[in-house]
Formats: sequence, C-alpha cells, structure tokens
Amino acid sequence: MTSMKSGPAAAGRTAHERRITTALFAAGLATFATMYSTQALLPSLSAAFDATPAHAALAVSLTTAFLALAIIPVSALSSRIGRTRVMMVSAIGSAVIGLLLPFSPTLEVLLTGRALQGLTLAGVPAVAMAYLAEEIGTSGLGAAMGVYIAGTSMGGLIGRVIPGFVLGLGSWRWAEAIISVAAAVCTVWFVRSLPPSRGFVARPAGIRTVLGDLALQLRHRGLLALFGLALVLVGGFVSLYNFLGYRLTQPPFELPDAVAGLVFLLYFAGTAVATVAGRLADRVGRPRVLAGTVLLMGVGLVLTVPDNLVTLIFGMAFCTAGFFGAHTVASAWVGVLATGNRGAASSLYLFSFYVGSGLVGGAVGIAYTRHGWAGLVICVAALLTVALILVSTLAFRTQHLRVDSTG
Repeated sequence: MTSMKSGPAAAGRTAHERRITTALFAAGLATFATMYSTQALLPSLSAAFDATPAHAALAVSLTTAFLALAIIPVSALSSRIGRTRVMMVSAIGSAVIGLLLPFSPTLEVLLTGRALQGLTLAGVPAVAMAYLAEEIGTSGLGAAMGVYIAGTSMGGLIGRVIPGFVLGLGSWRWAEAIISVAAAVCTVWFVRSLPPSRGFVARPAGIRTVLGDLALQLRHRGLLALFGLALVLVGGFVSLYNFLGYRLTQPPFELPDAVAGLVFLLYFAGTAVATVAGRLADRVGRPRVLAGTVLLMGVGLVLTVPDNLVTLIFGMAFCTAGFFGAHTVASAWVGVLATGNRGAASSLYLFSFYVGSGLVGGAVGIAYTRHGWAGLVICVAALLTVALILVSTLAFRTQHLRVDSTG
C-alpha cells in the first residue's frame, strides 16, 4: 500500500521537477541572450559611434556590473515575497527594455539602457540557484543545475551568434532588435512554464536579517573559495570573448563581422559539458571535476596564442567547455554547502560572478589595448592560476571533513 501511494507521489514530484528545469532552461536562454547580445556587436559599435574598444566594451561590462549591484538586494527581496514572482518580474522588465534599445540615438543612451537592463536582469540569476536548491533534492541538484547552466550557455550562444550573423545583412540596430525579440519569446515561454514554488518559506528581509544571512555565509571557508573561483573564472572567460572579435576582424585574420561572429558557435561546447559535468560531479566528486575543467581552460588558453585560426578555434572551444563545466559544478556546490538562507549564499556567488564579468572582464581590456592578445593571455593565465589554488583549497577541505566524519 505504501508503494502504491509513493508511486503517484514520485511521479508528481518528477513532473514538477521537469517543469522547473524546462522553465529555468528558458530563463537561462532569455537572460544570457540579453546579457551578452552586444558582445558580438562591439567592433560595429566602435565603428558606428567612433568609440574605442574599451569604451564600446562598456555595453557588456555595464550590464554585468549593474546586475552584480542588484544581486544581493533582489535575492533578499525574493526571500520575502517569493522566488517565482521576482524571476517573472525581472524577466519581463528586461525584455521590455531590450525591445527599446535598437532605437538608441547615441552610444551614451545605449549604455544607459544596458545598465538599466542589468538591474532588471538580476532577478533571474539571483534567484534561480536558490529556487532549484529549495525545489529539487540534493541527489538531483547537480543534473538540474546542469540543465539551467546549459540554458545560460545556449542563451550566450544565441545572443552572440544571431547578432553576428545579422551584421552581414544590416546594422547593429537590426541585430539588437532581432535578438531582443528572441529573448522576449523565451521570456513568454519561461513565464508560462514556471510552476509555483513548493519548498519556499518566506523570511524577513530587513537590513539586519539580510546582513546576518550574508555574514553567516561569508564565515564558511568553502563558500569563500567558491565565491573567489566564480570571480576569477568568469573574469578570464569574458575577457577572451570581449576582445576576440577585434582580433578576428583585424590582421592577420581580417574576417568579416558575420564570419567572426560564428566563433560563438563554440558555446555548444559549453552546453554539452555543462550537462555532463553536473552528473559527473555527483559520481566522482566535485573537486576532481573542478580541477579538470580549470586545467582544460588552461590548455585552451595556450592554444589561442599562435596566429593560427585552427588552433585559436580549438583553444576557445576548450576554454568554453572548461568554463561552463566549472561553473556548473561550483554553482551546485554552493547550494550544498550553504547553511541557513541558501538565497544569501547564491547571491554572494553570483555577486562575485558578475563582478568578475563586469570589472575583471573590463580591466583586462587595458592589457589588450596596450599589449595585444599576448597581454590578455598573461592576465587570464594569472586568473586561472588563482583558480587552481582555490580548487586545491576546496579539495583539501573536502578531504579533511571526510576524514573527520569517518574518524
């Protein structure tokens, strides 16, 4: 009789979790297509507005930087009024702003719109990780997180490839308009698919409570290492793609904008590895998978150094696969290690993530401007070295805790 009851209950739980992963896949598509929709357009924006690469790159950096500023307040708000409500309002708001951006008369107006879009975008990434941790059991969290991260990588792919392709047919305005419409369609899909939360318990969102929740997570050394890992890995990864378009459209490659934009198809490597890495980490251990993915990024970085298009493509594929694999494992690990308010831990991880994307990704542009691709590679190599140190710290801590628990 117990098995008869558990059967329908298990089936209902499975259907609920399937709806969640489908909805968050759509959310990842919409959010990251929007966030990085201008990355493939940077050389065109430089030409259209007579802007330097560093100035044009603000169209990416401002969005992620303002998103980082909003992450913690939005996460606290979601703890009070509900995860699903915040994610829906965020997705709809960013979609509306995106539809207006192609009409920007100047670069300054476009940059202002992108900054505002960063603020509205924050609700999805700030809440999605905590929502998954609350709604899906620990045993399936890695796989579910992998689907969400796969959606973000696919969104990043769509947000870069489609505008790059449209540049061969029209201006940056048409490119931005088409990707904004695509993101709006994914937003509708997300809003219609997302089921009500079952695991959410409202918490007070006063300043003292929020600060207390954040302080609790910051006292956890394992979480601190994961926060640092997010900052350095995304900083290096975004730096590569921010300035790759300039390298491909200038000597010795001199590719057309539309052809250079096809390099973002390498995001398929990130999609594939994200889903595999989550499952593999559940089986063989997170430290091993994290170390392997960071080393894969290092191998890829070395391959990008020669002025050879084939090795450059393989190198960027390895960097992309390694980054999304590491991000999948690290983000799921945050949900496992977090104590108390998981939303606070997720918001700190994502704050670090988008600070890395906005500030580190932009700062490395100074090295690129002064020393070219070689200067950029040195900076990214230093970031990956720090990442390996942090992974070693996590591995040691995990082993130490395992020994203590068995001894």
